[in-house]
Amino acid sequence: MRRTPAGTEIDDRPTRGTREYRAVTLALFAAGLTTFVSMYSAQALLPALTDGFGVAPATAALAVSVTTGLVALAIVPASVLSERFGRTRVMVISAAVSSVVGLLLPLSPNIGVLLAGRAVQGVALAGIPAVAMAYLAEEIHARDLGSAMGRYVAGTTIGGLVGRLVPSAVLDVASWRWAMEAASVLALVLAVVMTRTLPPSRKFRPQRVHPRVVVTNLAGHLRNPALAVLFLLGFLLMGGFVSAYNFLGFHLLDAPFSLPEALVGAVFLMYLAGTYTSAAAGAAADRLGRAPVLLGSVVAMVAGLAVTLVPLLPVLLLGMLVFTGGFFAAHSVASGWVGRLATEHRAEASSLYLFAYYLGSSIAGAVAGIAYAHGGWSATVGFVGGLLAVAVVAASAMFRQA
Repeated sequence: MRRTPAGTEIDDRPTRGTREYRAVTLALFAAGLTTFVSMYSAQALLPALTDGFGVAPATAALAVSVTTGLVALAIVPASVLSERFGRTRVMVISAAVSSVVGLLLPLSPNIGVLLAGRAVQGVALAGIPAVAMAYLAEEIHARDLGSAMGRYVAGTTIGGLVGRLVPSAVLDVASWRWAMEAASVLALVLAVVMTRTLPPSRKFRPQRVHPRVVVTNLAGHLRNPALAVLFLLGFLLMGGFVSAYNFLGFHLLDAPFSLPEALVGAVFLMYLAGTYTSAAAGAAADRLGRAPVLLGSVVAMVAGLAVTLVPLLPVLLLGMLVFTGGFFAAHSVASGWVGRLATEHRAEASSLYLFAYYLGSSIAGAVAGIAYAHGGWSATVGFVGGLLAVAVVAASAMFRQA
């Protein structure tokens, strides 16, 4: 903010169409890419890990769950560090450390070492998502924050897509180790791009951090009913989304579909729907209001999930397309809404949302493995449907409040 000679405050932060706006959103787009390539590349390799280590699908799925679980646990500490040492410094260090760990993971001699390495990588990765939303809320004009957040989320969707397609493609000609290494090299390249293009914080002011102050700030956000509902939505939506994709590959490899590995990997192209809907939903929320866009997106997830129960491949794929688009639209709106509601201590508010978001991925993804082991895809859909039923109620509460 700056003031006119008359003392009136003017918001001079970048708006859509300016060079500064493009620089910020490009860097955060690359940040989303490198984070999600690292975080979810293992998801495309779950059947291969099951065969390679001779473990159950639920055990292999921990390669995703331990990473997202440790991201959740490290989110709040990473956001606190960013309050003291700066947003950009935390993001750059996070990208560098997670990339190096990723390059070492394919050397794991057994599933235990691999899971331990993925846990360490989760801690390292936390710095980017912990800070990105607060960075955008500080550096971008409020009226274009939804659009900027949509671009960041679009980067995460493409990162999730590429992080799954690259190892799937390599898996056709090499082992899971080479497939994971290829994804790790890609994440390193994207981390370098993010580091080279990330503009320094102009609006950030470092603060002295004390544990008691941090706890007070977190408690204040949790006492805000609207923020508490958004945190719950992050848990439910991400938990349902990751649960479905963790076991979709196993479902498509089995009868009646019996698809080859290469085609199963291509299913992740549906993330392109999220690339569009996340950006479109962010812009629509700026124009039409966040509540109707959020509720409509969650309802779309429910409808798409229900369609996947039809045992016809084209129908199932259509259902997953709608489900995927609805998820990324809902996440884009909810995450941007957190930044608008939290007028103070935004990093802590963003970290609480992401704590719930990644905790949902970890816990629900693990529980979904139990559901799949007992009842296959239909039981998995039932579990995810239960999460989404609660999410519809929560989104309706935000609609009524707004």
